[in-house]
Amino acid sequence: MKFIDLLRLIHPTLAVIVVFPLIGIVSNLAWQTMQRRRQLKDGGKSKIPPVVGPEHAKLGRWLTGSVVGLVLIGVMVPIGKNILKKNLWSTNPTQVILIGFFLVATIGALVALYYAQKKVWRAVFATFTGIGLVVLGAQEGVWRRGFEWWVSHYYYGITAALLMVFSLAILPDIYQDRTHTWRKVHIALNTIALLFFIGQGFTGTRDLLEIPLSWQEPAVYSCDFVKLTCPQTQP
Repeated sequence: MKFIDLLRLIHPTLAVIVVFPLIGIVSNLAWQTMQRRRQLKDGGKSKIPPVVGPEHAKLGRWLTGSVVGLVLIGVMVPIGKNILKKNLWSTNPTQVILIGFFLVATIGALVALYYAQKKVWRAVFATFTGIGLVVLGAQEGVWRRGFEWWVSHYYYGITAALLMVFSLAILPDIYQDRTHTWRKVHIALNTIALLFFIGQGFTGTRDLLEIPLSWQEPAVYSCDFVKLTCPQTQP
């Protein structure tokens, strides 16, 4: 196993160790928060401690950062490999500089989103973060599985990340909205995101089986992934 293969393992390793445990914790706290709110609304007392709400919000913010960071790692490793493989720093330095700019800008926009208070700035920084993720994900070298986009680990991940960024952007509005409209939007979007995360568990495992080690790539990528056939070698 070469160094580039070890770099590829960073993304799934962090997903298993950090992101998916956070998803479970945040989902559990969300359920407890909803149950406590319903019990109090019915006029009764709840045995669920009031701390579940703030903890859900705090860990949800951590989850958003973790998901965006995981996506950036997932796309930057193959992008970096493609830059080195095609010597883009010499043949197309402008593209390399732009990739670096979008990476820094995306991280900066996400950090700014955490600190932004006014609605307009939260919208701006959330939009910039989303644009950065999409642009970086569209670079050559990223495995997007376009021929089966409906079961693509990449598209599931990008969609889930965008939903998480939007949820982070509307978080202050949830507490200020007396009509609970934003709360309902938050619940709906994160339910959809949870389904995508479940899909990520399947598609990510599948891709680990399908993406070859670096020394196996010439043979594997000569195959037809649509017709599921490979060139026949002479004995």
